[in-house]
Amino acid sequence: MTTDNVRLAVLIASVRDGRFGPAVADWFTARAEGAFDLDVIDPAEYALPLALPDRERGPDAETAGVLARLTPRLERADAFVVITPEYNHSYPASIKNLVDWHFTQWQAKPVGFVSYGGVSGGLRAVEHLRGVFAELHAVTVRDQVSFANYWESLGEDGALGGSEAADAAAKTMLGQLDWWARSLKEARERRPYAA
Repeated sequence: MTTDNVRLAVLIASVRDGRFGPAVADWFTARAEGAFDLDVIDPAEYALPLALPDRERGPDAETAGVLARLTPRLERADAFVVITPEYNHSYPASIKNLVDWHFTQWQAKPVGFVSYGGVSGGLRAVEHLRGVFAELHAVTVRDQVSFANYWESLGEDGALGGSEAADAAAKTMLGQLDWWARSLKEARERRPYAA
């Protein structure tokens, strides 16, 4: 399928049993459908070890196979959205592990955030992730979506109900992602980014 849409990779940060991330991803992707070519990436489907190999040896054969399935999906993306809970005032180790196994795939691309948690709505996790992505030469967009006390927004079917405010925040963030993704893609095509 060839479209003029931005290729948006949506990363579910949590791999915890009983996690809420897939419900948030479903809510978010319903708002992005049509305007973006979506690729939902779930780290729970990729067994990346926590220990990174030394640079000379590289990953073992099993990990190389996992990376062969995952890395091209990140490479193809024009932009990213991280769906993250807040664990102990920060983000889950699973998203940091996925990020750390890659480098150039993030460079000169925009990143947005949808967070959820208790009273803070996951905002502290996002603030920590902003620094991580800045180090990787990615551009984080200003606006984000946050669900405080997310369990109060659950329907009887377990789906996230959202709100007018959340819908408006998603629309704003998606507009910023679209602008940055198109602008940075054009810039990368004219002059490749060198970190």
